[in-house]
Amino acid sequence: MMRTRPLKVALLGCGVVGSEVARIMTTHADDLAARIGAPVELAGVAVRRPSKLREGIAQELVTTDATALVKRGDIDVVVEVIGGIEPARTLITTAFEYGASVVSANKALLAQDGAALHAAAGQHGKDLYYEAAVAGAIPLIRPLRESLAGDKVNRVLGIVNGTTNFILDKMDSTGAGYQEALDEATALGYAEADPTADVEGFDAAAKAAILAGIAFHTRVRLDDVYREGMTEVTAADFASAKNMGCTIKLLAICERAEDGQSVTARVHPAMIPLSHPLASVRGAYNAVFVESDASGQLMFYGPGAGGAPTASAVLGDLVAVCRNRLSGTTGPGESAYTALPVSGMGEVVTRYHISLDVADKPGVLAQVATVFAEHGVSIDTVRQQGKDGEASLVVVTHRASDAALGGTVEALRKLDTVRGVASIMRVEGE
Repeated sequence: MMRTRPLKVALLGCGVVGSEVARIMTTHADDLAARIGAPVELAGVAVRRPSKLREGIAQELVTTDATALVKRGDIDVVVEVIGGIEPARTLITTAFEYGASVVSANKALLAQDGAALHAAAGQHGKDLYYEAAVAGAIPLIRPLRESLAGDKVNRVLGIVNGTTNFILDKMDSTGAGYQEALDEATALGYAEADPTADVEGFDAAAKAAILAGIAFHTRVRLDDVYREGMTEVTAADFASAKNMGCTIKLLAICERAEDGQSVTARVHPAMIPLSHPLASVRGAYNAVFVESDASGQLMFYGPGAGGAPTASAVLGDLVAVCRNRLSGTTGPGESAYTALPVSGMGEVVTRYHISLDVADKPGVLAQVATVFAEHGVSIDTVRQQGKDGEASLVVVTHRASDAALGGTVEALRKLDTVRGVASIMRVEGE
């Protein structure tokens, strides 16, 4: 039998995502009530600019006092979609104190203070759900937390930022340079006026921290994630990738060490073979590969951003949290029992593609090969082209640690015959 008294929801933020959450709550009210077992009521909407017209939202629900809204005491669920660290952090912890569970899409806050937020939720016996914080509409966090709870996840590899994927896809398919592709992404609304968070990898790094923490049952903060942006990727890099049968993607990679005693989390551009499923992810879409002992390889694919897709993930969490409220239970909290250390980038082992500008004369290749050998880095393939006394030397290594490769490159720069290191890129997905 359905409960007639509604569950009250406070919405913090009514921008692109928040307005879609409010719209879906209204247009799908009957379906949501049937799925939850009780109606849900939008009890208040906190915004910064109350004068802005918000279609479908009664003006009397709009307030600029978010703190008063979460302190009302009759709110069952707070939906936080304002983003940033403060005031979101204080509002969420206040919501727990005043009896509300929380649904959030705030990747930056969760990556920085997820442990503290989980602790606050647990202290007050409330839920903290955040499916929308990573990969938009793609169901990813709940499968990792629940569906794969009986499995051992070893690797999470994926494209988790639609803006960068759109830019790199344009560079790959049209031969455009970085700035030209960025300008198109901005014109189409895929890139913000200030794209730094996306193109420098900050957004993807926050998502990687969240994914690594859930996948490996250990605490991984944003500061633990190695981050490298994609602004230096050139058309020449794509040409080299095509010669190898690869393309280039900005990847978030979370791995458990082979001995199982540590984990790593990193974000950087990488070449991946065209045969890998991630190579075919086009436009602003996201895709994440999960590799585990029992399940093998799983791939999650779909729109990773946008108002309606992200709101879909928020509403999914809202339904789950409301069901828990009705049954007097809570869902999964933080699982950090392994307490594994997070290793630095120097210990990461992968393949590398290095492009060198060298003098076009006899003995150069032998000198370069000797430097690689002296640092314990095995060469897989070498390609050399040159004329008029200058040459380009492209070296692809077998698997080597980042520290070993770093020492190799430092030594190469000291050779008189090496004019410069044009580019260094990791090769993943093999």
